[in-house]
Amino acid sequence: MCGRNSLFIPATDLEDRFGAKIATGREYTYRYNIAPGDRLEVITNDAPDAIDQYHWGLIPEWADDPDDGLINARSETADEKRTFRDAWESRPCLVLSSGFYEWHARNGGPKQPYRIFREDGPAFAMAGLWDEWEHGSETRSCVTILTTEPNDLMESIHDRMPVVLPKDSESEWLSADPDTRKDLCQPYPENDLDAYEISTRVNNPTNDEPSVIEPLDHDQTGLGEFSSS
Repeated sequence: MCGRNSLFIPATDLEDRFGAKIATGREYTYRYNIAPGDRLEVITNDAPDAIDQYHWGLIPEWADDPDDGLINARSETADEKRTFRDAWESRPCLVLSSGFYEWHARNGGPKQPYRIFREDGPAFAMAGLWDEWEHGSETRSCVTILTTEPNDLMESIHDRMPVVLPKDSESEWLSADPDTRKDLCQPYPENDLDAYEISTRVNNPTNDEPSVIEPLDHDQTGLGEFSSS
């Protein structure tokens, strides 16, 4: 799954990286600990030249409470689920990230958080679906992040991972038909993802500052001694 995100590169670099402009009338700020229910930076197929902010948690049309949003959707079955079926068909988006967080429990002990990021650049895109939730006079743009099987790096941490898109697949994700997008929902195929242990400060979403991404100061390095079993 993907339960926390971050994005903290300069606005001009973000716009250059994705060939899109931050939407007029909204402020972009660095975020080191984005939690469900917060706002995610997204690029939708309806506005591929704009970077906008959507509520993290796709809210079913029948829900009465925006807190009922679903933060992740399994890419293997999203086209079959009532909650995601329409969005899968026609509303793909990119969810922008400087790195996401995942937790790993070793030997039944407390869960250890990790930061997962791309070594080759300060930002990347995860595959998402967006929707518009309406309830009474309230309208909310919302988004979920698609997940898939883990790649070699992630399988030592968790049994799922977000669909991280290779850079050359980002535009295709927004413009392709549903069958082609289904083929893009694969474990990230490149070897430029990395991960390291961070402190449990990330567990509290009010901790939203650079210290969240600092590596733990101990002798543990790498993931090779851990297995997914």
